[in-house]
Amino acid sequence: MTRPSSVTDGLTDEIRIDHESAIHVAASAARNRARECGLPGAMPDQAAVLASELASNVVKHAADGTVYVQPLPYGDGVEITAVDRGPGIRDLDRSLTDGYTTTGSLGAGLGAVRRIATEFTIRTQPGWGTLVGARLSVPDGRTPARYGTGSVCLPAQGEKHCGDACAVADTGDALTGLVVDGLGHGASAAEAARSALRSFRTAPERPLTDILTSLHRSLRHTRGAAAGVLRLYPDRAEYCGTGNIRAVVLSGGEVVHRMAGQPGIVGWNVPTPRPRTVPLGPGAAVVLHSDGIESRWSHSPPTFLLRLPPPLLAAALAHGHRRVRDDATVLTVQAA
Repeated sequence: MTRPSSVTDGLTDEIRIDHESAIHVAASAARNRARECGLPGAMPDQAAVLASELASNVVKHAADGTVYVQPLPYGDGVEITAVDRGPGIRDLDRSLTDGYTTTGSLGAGLGAVRRIATEFTIRTQPGWGTLVGARLSVPDGRTPARYGTGSVCLPAQGEKHCGDACAVADTGDALTGLVVDGLGHGASAAEAARSALRSFRTAPERPLTDILTSLHRSLRHTRGAAAGVLRLYPDRAEYCGTGNIRAVVLSGGEVVHRMAGQPGIVGWNVPTPRPRTVPLGPGAAVVLHSDGIESRWSHSPPTFLLRLPPPLLAAALAHGHRRVRDDATVLTVQAA
């Protein structure tokens, strides 16, 4: 059975934490997202507390920080992720004690964030920084536990519309994901991306070649796009793409495969799709991203980055390797 796919169509709110006023901005963004996702009762206010606390920690203890706020991969909640380039947390266990805080703050520290969040993830390394992810979802959330997923989708600097987008779908015995990059920027690029998403959602369980062919037909009256489709099984990954969408396979703290799409433009000129299959070891992850993320990130990445869980990895790549003049999307998936 195929679960409905979720869509990240320019829906990541990016809040640069460079002043105390950004704390309020992050809290408001999280509250609004939670309401849009239909979280009931006091949950939107809880989302605001999570964002406020994470942003406050960056202001007080770190630098070069960003908070990302977006719907969960299956749209059943909100995800708040904070990334910084600070000194890291040297005594993590103590910092996670509920009520522990060095300066006093709204939620009384990371312990409160862990207590309020449905899912809480943190990674820190002295000299590199800290990443914290907090997910808040309804009790019967639909996210498949056997797959970890993360994504960030951002418009080019100064643009109101995002020509990139991504989606994931639980397709029975596998997870299927799409990243699409509409040509250029602005409203026309965004419309091409939305057309691709609508096509993908109709039947994401189809063979990857059929999905790409269907995308090609649906984009004929648009400016076109690059697109990459990934299918993740517990023991292997299949990739099929056209254009500048890249897939990178991580395993054991190393980059083990890099895959790029065939030359062409979906909607205009697409060669016969040629899927590629690569084996996956236990714990392997796959990163799918548009060219708004610099490809050089995978050339000699630190082990700390490669071992991040999918939501934090997506945020780290967007924070550290994004081209701000281009739309940027990164989707990360991992078999549990």
